[in-house]
Amino acid sequence: MKNIILHDYFESLEGGGRLCNVLAHGLNMDLGYGFASKDHPFIEKLTQHSLNSYSSIPLWKQIKLARAFNKQTKFLENYETVIYSGFYTPLAVNNHLNGKNILYCHTPPRFIYDQKKFYLASLPAPLRPLLQMFSNYLQPRYEDSINNMDVIIANSVNVSNRIQHYLGKQSIVIYPPCDTKRFQWLGQADYYLSMGRLDPLKRVDLIVQAFLKMPAKKLIITSGGEELTKLQKLANQANNIHFTGWINDQKLAELVGKSIATLYLAKDEDFGMSPVESMAAGKPVIGAAEGGLLETIIPNKTGFLLEPSVSAICQAVANMTPKAALNMRNNCEKQAQCFRTEIFLEKMQLILKNYNISSMNLS
Repeated sequence: MKNIILHDYFESLEGGGRLCNVLAHGLNMDLGYGFASKDHPFIEKLTQHSLNSYSSIPLWKQIKLARAFNKQTKFLENYETVIYSGFYTPLAVNNHLNGKNILYCHTPPRFIYDQKKFYLASLPAPLRPLLQMFSNYLQPRYEDSINNMDVIIANSVNVSNRIQHYLGKQSIVIYPPCDTKRFQWLGQADYYLSMGRLDPLKRVDLIVQAFLKMPAKKLIITSGGEELTKLQKLANQANNIHFTGWINDQKLAELVGKSIATLYLAKDEDFGMSPVESMAAGKPVIGAAEGGLLETIIPNKTGFLLEPSVSAICQAVANMTPKAALNMRNNCEKQAQCFRTEIFLEKMQLILKNYNISSMNLS
């Protein structure tokens, strides 16, 4: 019998979807998902099961996904092992109780657990009771599903600690795969690069404010998201700040490979693939001293870690001269090799062969 990996949905080029693509191709697994945007590159050339559960209506979109994975996944009976990725896919475990069930946890749902207050406050007051109702619906079902997993894998020690704290469960840490061959040092142009998605938890607004105070330093912001318009207004057409919007993988690798250094200041980031991709290209990272970045960035060798503030960013950029960045290149490239795709696939293959957590040796 074959194995399958389930992922919530494929809408943008986000890290969880990329990981599932690597896993499906690398270990010859089928792929299931709630929905996918047209011609999404992460699902090409794979045997697929789509639940066709798309909705453009906030909250109803999430409710529809949760119900679809709970009710429309009887096909899992045809698989020996199921790997679950995302917030809603674990609800499908009730349709696969006679096989192996493995959760690859990017994080427990943050709108239920550690960032609950933030997500409620971000909504208009009339919608907050709806989010609370959905959280009340999802939380017990999510936790019941977690209890039926044979193995829980966390994408970082940071997330493993969250799993223990909020769910009371033990987990194995297997870092996500980085395509270190795609990111290469291509020289050194005259700009710094922000790679974080444009939403409030990524703190790109602090980066914009810092570069407004440094008109001689050039910043390229290479992503999109809900705060794009807000951040463009904040930048106020400054000559030294440029927004690219979402770009393809080839252009992203080129921008990273030619930058001086990158900035990534996400709040308590689960793992943080962008800093690893930066280091793979020999580019040091100016990052937040919290979350997954504490596990990937070596202070003063592959970047600077700081408590996020405008003044701290300005000081870090001033210290991260082109010469200082170049001196960190070798350490960056070496550190990135710890997260290469081959290591990820080897460890996941071991999990599939022997999923008794007490016998694991993944060091």
